[in-house]
Amino acid sequence: MGSWLVERRLSSVASRLKSLRAELAIIDEQLSHLGENADDQAIRALVSETPGASFEARDAQRHVDAMHKHRTHVVEEIAGLERKQDELLDRM
Repeated sequence: MGSWLVERRLSSVASRLKSLRAELAIIDEQLSHLGENADDQAIRALVSETPGASFEARDAQRHVDAMHKHRTHVVEEIAGLERKQDELLDRM
């Protein structure tokens, strides 16, 4: 493979890694907020013992679970891109 092509792909991978790492930082911040909110909703549901409060607590927890799933996906994508980056660097 031509050196210029490797450099081009390496640049593309580096750009995507930068973007995903920024997204991961945002996800972590959102997870912190969503986790606190879910904890608050769970406590309110325990204290109030109403169906509405229980629904809100479950809904808040579903948001946390979805964000954890998204975070896992982003972390796996970062790991894959880092492997790709290592392979491209080895080719140079």
